[in-house]
Order: sequence, then structure tokens, then C-alpha cells
Amino acid sequence: MSFVVCTNLSFSWPDDTPVFDGLSFTIGGGRTGLVAPNGAGKSTLLKLIAGEYRPTAGSVSVDGVLGYLPQSLPLVGDLTVAEVLEIAPVVAALHAIESGDASEEHFTTIGNDWDVEERTRAGLDRLGLGHLSFDRRLDTLSGGQVVSLGLAAQLLKRPDLLLLDEPTNNLDLEARHRLYDLLEQWTGGLLLVSHDRALLDRMDRIAELDRGEMRFYGGNFTEYEEAVRAAQDVAEKNVRNAEQELKREKRELQEARERAARRASNASRNLKNAGLPKIFAGTMKRDAQESAGKANELHAARVSDAKARLDEAGRALRNDQKISLELPGTNVPAGRTLVAAEGMRARSLFAGDGVDLTIRGPERIALLGPNGAGKSTLLRLLSGDLEPDDGRIKRADGRIAYLSQRLDLLDLDRTVAENLTAFAPQTPDAQRLNLLARFLFRGPRAHLPVSVLSGGERLRATLACVLGAEPAPQLLLLDEPTNNLDLVSVGQLESALHAYEGALLVVSHDERFLREIGVDRWLRLSEGRLLETGAPDAG
Repeated sequence: MSFVVCTNLSFSWPDDTPVFDGLSFTIGGGRTGLVAPNGAGKSTLLKLIAGEYRPTAGSVSVDGVLGYLPQSLPLVGDLTVAEVLEIAPVVAALHAIESGDASEEHFTTIGNDWDVEERTRAGLDRLGLGHLSFDRRLDTLSGGQVVSLGLAAQLLKRPDLLLLDEPTNNLDLEARHRLYDLLEQWTGGLLLVSHDRALLDRMDRIAELDRGEMRFYGGNFTEYEEAVRAAQDVAEKNVRNAEQELKREKRELQEARERAARRASNASRNLKNAGLPKIFAGTMKRDAQESAGKANELHAARVSDAKARLDEAGRALRNDQKISLELPGTNVPAGRTLVAAEGMRARSLFAGDGVDLTIRGPERIALLGPNGAGKSTLLRLLSGDLEPDDGRIKRADGRIAYLSQRLDLLDLDRTVAENLTAFAPQTPDAQRLNLLARFLFRGPRAHLPVSVLSGGERLRATLACVLGAEPAPQLLLLDEPTNNLDLVSVGQLESALHAYEGALLVVSHDERFLREIGVDRWLRLSEGRLLETGAPDAG
């Protein structure tokens, strides 16, 4: 069955900026992952399906009960868990009856929901929220708990179709895996927007929103990537063939024109030498010109057709630009101690005798742990951005670069090029512009103010400045670098970090990203203790 049918769907913002124009597709049962670059309209499309936005033209029809979890939850801090779950009146009526109040209005409120507390508690347990009391206020919960609570509220509706917009945002690793397990068992319809590749690998199909069209690929995200790569290989081959064909047709056109010019010159000479009457000479000249003109038109048409085929082949190419660079200046000798910390304690986060940590070059470390465990605080201590309450930290002479979640290293009012100049004032202009080009800031884009950049562009600009700085960093500290990045930007970040030759410590809940950048040491911070651990199970 089809849960969603969109027919000639169009939508524009109030200033007439178009988002969709004539988009048609259907979503049936099973799990569908929706992917597209940031700004393509994924969240807008979900809001249209959920009825929060009205289309400019066309229609959206939804069959069955709909559950919708937006990316930003419209919840206020003084709400209770029961109010968020929309069970507060029923729970209050149940408790009133248990207390001896048998008013008819309580029975009306309860209806058929006598087991609502048991059902709700079971649902909360599946999401790791079973310990929450129904009267707990929202402002006492973490961001990840709020997201999980919002999902629980939608599941209580027993929806036929579930719309989820970036549901793993703010979730730690354990909460992510609970969500993965829940959705693997989901039997209704699901349309999911996510940049979480581990979650997308649990989908039955991938829907790609590209240049205003929806394309569907059977299988999970890994299979989608393979299909896209194969199609890209074919597209690149077609472009090369079309380019060769166009060169050949242009060459033949030029040769035909040169032959026609030589024939005309020879014919004119021959006619003059033959002493023919002018009327005959004129007729023969016109015939020669017409013949040359037809040949020219034929070859020109072939050139035009070859250009059209090249344009068509080019449209099949994707504009997923890759970062390609070398950063030998970031090299760190193997085994060199960059940071040695003993007994670190700060903000009452670390238990017992504090935290010990030694980082040597050029190891790549992942720092895992639940939200609120103090991972960001630990990075700030290592960078020197925060002083410990107890303990000591010894840092090597090499530079340490710290990229916080806020990406606040750059001057927003300066251009990308001006920011890089501030980080690397002795580097020649041409060399700086070349580095920016390798980070995909070419031509005028290098001279855009940082304030107008997207999240992915701002991260690229920050990396360009940090990795191109004088001196280059020997230790790179990254705090949730993939947050809010689209899949193309994550790939670009991975490419840049592959080129980095120093040590790095990364806080992230994105397991695939951590594996892609070659993490070789895994740490876990939990309940105030920092422990060495193995890599998480890839499944």
C-alpha cells in the first residue's frame, strides 16, 4: 500500500524562493531513508507531508495514522514526561479512580486506555527511559533524553507511518543503538531523514532528492553508494566519449571548410583560365557555393548534436566535490609524547583520583561515552582552554588545535582568505589561495565572509585555517565534528583528516566516521572514569 502520495508538489517560501516544483512520488511500507545535501528541502518535505506546511501547488495525501518527530522539538522545559507523552489526563483519571473517586468523567477520559501506564513504561524501557517518572520535568533531561522522549510520544500513537527528521542528533552511542534496534523491528511505514550512515544501513530502500527529482534505490545506504558509484563511472565514461566525439566533429567541420575553400579557389582559377562566358562561370560558382554550404550545414549540425550529447552526459555527473591535499607539515614522529595528564579533575566530573591520559604521535583516538560524562570538558582541559581543578598536564612544544562544536575559531566578519592570512601570515598569497582551492574555496568563494557559509563550508574553512596554520598542529582535538553535516560534507571531512599526519582525538557518536578516519585507539569516559576499550561492534 502507499502511505504517502505526492502529486506535482510545488512549494516556495514567502519571498517566492522555490524549494520544489512539480515533485511526484509515493512512499509505501517498509523503511525508507531520505538523503540529499543540506538545503535541498528534506525537512521541508517532511513538514509538507505532516501537514505543517501547505504546498504552493499540487497535493500531498497520507493514508493512515501519522507519527512525526521533527528535528527541533517544540517542547518547553516546564512540561512533565506525562504531558509530553500526551497521557497526563488519562494517568490522572486512573489515579483518581484508584483513590476511590468513581466519577463518570474519569471513565470517559480513560476510554479503552486502562493499560496506558504499562504500555508507556514498556515503550520507555525500549528507549532507555524506563527510569523516568511521569511527573519529571523536561528541563531536567538531557538533549538526547528529550529526543528519545519525543519518539516515545509518537510511538504511543501506534502510527501506520512514522516520519523521523535526524532522530540520532544529540543521542549518545547507547541511545543510538537502542533506536537502531527499535527501527529494525518496525513493521509499519517509515520515512527517515538522516546523515547517520549506520542508521541508513538499516533501511530497506534509499530515496535521493536530487535537483528537484526523487530517485529510489533498493537496498540500504551501502548498496546505494555502490549503485551511485557505478552510475558515476558510466556517466564519466559517457562524458569522455562525448568529449572525444565533439572534438572529432569540430575537426571534421574545420577540415570540410578548408576543403571547400580550396575547391572554391581552384574553381575560380580554372574558370578564369578556361575563358568561359560569365553566365556559365557564375552558375558554376553558385553551384559550388551551395554544395559547400550544404556540407558546412551538415557538419555544423553534427557538431551541435555532439554538444547536446555532451550536455546530456554531463547532467548525469554529480557535483560531489572531493578534498584532495597533502599536509606533510603536520607529521609527528612516532611515539613522541604530545600530552601527559595525571589526576585531572574539573567541575566535579571526574571520580576518584581524577583522569590520566597520555597521547603520543601520531595515534588516532576516539573518545566515547554517554552525554554529560564530560567529554567536551576533557578536550578543553587538554587544549588549555580550561584549567583543571586538580592534577597536572604537560604538553609538548608542538601546537594543539581544538575545534569545538561551535566552530568559533574564525572571525565571522572576515573572509575565508583573510582568516587564513591571520593563521598563516608568513605563507605566500599564492600558496594560501592554493590551499583554499584544495579545500574547495576557489576563486570568489575564497573571498566570502565566514558569516555567510553553511555548516559544512564553515567546517572546511576552519580546517583549512587550522591545518594550514604556522606552525601546523601536531595534535588535533575535534568535538562532534560531523554534527549537522550532510553526507557529502562528512566525506570531505574524512578526506581532509586522511591527509592530516599528526595525532588526533575525536569525540563522536558516529561509528562509521571514526572507522573511516582510521581510529586505532578507543577510550570511554563514563561515571567519571576514563578507560581503554576496544572498537564498538560494527554491527
